[in-house]
Amino acid sequence: MDIAKLSDEELLALRMCDLPISPDSNGLKDCIEQLYQELDEKGIQFKPVCYLADEWLTPDREPVVGIPFFLAHSALMKLEKKMMFEVEGGTRPWCMQLLRHETGHAINYAYKLYRRKKWQKMFGFITVPYEDTYGFRAYSKNYVRHLKDYYAQCHPDEDFAETFAVWLTPGLNWIEMYKGWKAREKLNYVDSVLQEIKGDQPLVDKGKKYWEVRKSHVTLHNHYKKKQRYFAEDLPDFHDRQLEKIFTRVELSSYQGDMKKNKEKIPFAAPLLRQYRKHIVRSVSRCTREKKYVIDNLLRKIIKRCSLLNFVITEPESIVLLNVTTYITTLIMNSVYTGRYQGAECVKN
Repeated sequence: MDIAKLSDEELLALRMCDLPISPDSNGLKDCIEQLYQELDEKGIQFKPVCYLADEWLTPDREPVVGIPFFLAHSALMKLEKKMMFEVEGGTRPWCMQLLRHETGHAINYAYKLYRRKKWQKMFGFITVPYEDTYGFRAYSKNYVRHLKDYYAQCHPDEDFAETFAVWLTPGLNWIEMYKGWKAREKLNYVDSVLQEIKGDQPLVDKGKKYWEVRKSHVTLHNHYKKKQRYFAEDLPDFHDRQLEKIFTRVELSSYQGDMKKNKEKIPFAAPLLRQYRKHIVRSVSRCTREKKYVIDNLLRKIIKRCSLLNFVITEPESIVLLNVTTYITTLIMNSVYTGRYQGAECVKN
């Protein structure tokens, strides 16, 4: 079966186990071989088995690495882009970043490093529950910065995996890059413990391949339905329904005459929100006690969406700003109490 010739509807109807893909497809083999070469250069004997899963993952305490199935074929990458607006690991550098991170987990489990007292003192306890969301300090020097969203700060296990990934990255002068940082102590520890186990066989060399696609009977349609619902807040159109209550969307083609001159007269929403951005951030922060940069990041996404969809103002500025501030305040409070923005509603005055 040549899935490159299938329509999106035909692809979505397929079960994951019926996809003609493997970890050797679409350049993944080269990425995995590069990973193994990097481990060899560090003297690490253990090479985690890589398999195709429904997402990037390393199952808890299982020294194996799951690579998302969509990276195994260009047609599946296009479908992922259409359904989720991005392809996580879709470029070789990004793929290698994620492989190094997941390998950090696998190494941790293979040698049971998390049981060491020094590891626990440095990173914490692996038994700490994962939260749906996590608060991070954007300027903290206690953690390395590898993946986006300051991922090292969400859990001790992720902190180690991120630190390992930085340590493993070829050509990265982490000694100089993290000079004066608390994270440098973690990197020094990773360097010392990996030197210690260099050449040793792992304590656990095999693991269960959870969520392996070749054993999954879930259709791509159901997979993406569930994924879109879970990641709704991260999708570009998350705010659209509420923004349509505050603004009006227009087609620039409906404006006649000199377009440049007309655009200056059109009361677009994005410029207004940029003008009052600091004021909105201060107001919401004062009401919610949330960090200003968290609110600012949220507002910037809203402004970007307003600009993309050509939202305009049809009510007095004071009413519009009140509605926007109310909406963002509701989002932030939902996040504070539930960990998610979902369920936020804005009542138009």
